[in-house]
Amino acid sequence: MTKSTAGLPLTIALQIPTYWTPEQAFAVFQLVDELREAICQCYAQQIQDEYRTDVRPAPVNLADKGRNDPPF
Repeated sequence: MTKSTAGLPLTIALQIPTYWTPEQAFAVFQLVDELREAICQCYAQQIQDEYRTDVRPAPVNLADKGRNDPPF
């Protein structure tokens, strides 16, 4: 785990045990699915807006286009 200068970890490693029974794995899968559904019910519009912002291509400044391009 990597530590930040403030003392909190920058990331938290999520390790999934390889010894779960199929029933245990399915229970966790259901929990994650229910969590996703609950988050979507509360934040659907905000999530869609964030997704659109995240996947939108960066604007191209046409005035700068071609200035740094090679002459061929």
